Amino acid sequence: MDSLDALTTFPAPTVAAAVLDHSEQWTLGDEEHVFALASVTKLLTAYAVLLAVEEGAMELDDPLGPEGSTVRHLLAHASGVGFDSRRAQKPVGERRIYSSAGYEILAEAVAEATGIDFPEYLREGVCEPLGMSATRLERSAGHGAVSTVRDLAVFAREWLTPTLLHPDTVAEALHPQFPELRGVVPGYGMQKPCLWGLGPEIRGEKEPHWTGANMPEDTAGHFGMSGTYLWFHRPTQRAMVMLSDRDFGPWAKPLWSETNAAIWAELSSSTRE
Repeated sequence: MDSLDALTTFPAPTVAAAVLDHSEQWTLGDEEHVFALASVTKLLTAYAVLLAVEEGAMELDDPLGPEGSTVRHLLAHASGVGFDSRRAQKPVGERRIYSSAGYEILAEAVAEATGIDFPEYLREGVCEPLGMSATRLERSAGHGAVSTVRDLAVFAREWLTPTLLHPDTVAEALHPQFPELRGVVPGYGMQKPCLWGLGPEIRGEKEPHWTGANMPEDTAGHFGMSGTYLWFHRPTQRAMVMLSDRDFGPWAKPLWSETNAAIWAELSSSTRE
């Protein structure tokens, strides 16, 4: 895939990637290299929380977090808790406040409800069934996982065609939650509205954004400050994983969006239809 070669120019010591289109897959770099995921971790945590919901350990509308907040609010960054503080910064449901602390609350709730430490629950419930042997949660459930391109390509396919969750659960996770809320996407400023699902960020009309400007509004995924991202689009069965070991910064903003736009355009070209 020609557009994927552009990643060789990324100013990071190590870069690896995979692009998926239905049953086809293209890769670049070492698929087995282990990278810190930073906030791409939240996609893993969200999937495990949704699994706990399906297993009956909790419900999406169970109270959790600040008064008036629920599991749903926490997954969608609508509980009002701060990025790294469990104290409420805003009333519940008033602002999209991106929060790793909220995901730590969720992980602790899963552990309490199931009697299984959350890293183990994630391993047993998600990673092991999918064969994601290199993926593990080492620290915070909001930003502390490590993984490889090989593993995350498998995980991206799980979002596209779920085997561990019911398709209706995944559809709900990709449906905008509290869609009127505005909020800040880290590194990209205030977005009005700032669409989010139950874990995945939803592109919507956000501008600027890390996905390509030509990509559909229902593209979903996440990026991490360690220089990582994963996006997927269920209607077209397309996805991409990009992992690097250079922290997100000004270098990434044009390269990520331009590269994603070029890859989307190539996937959409007449030769691939």
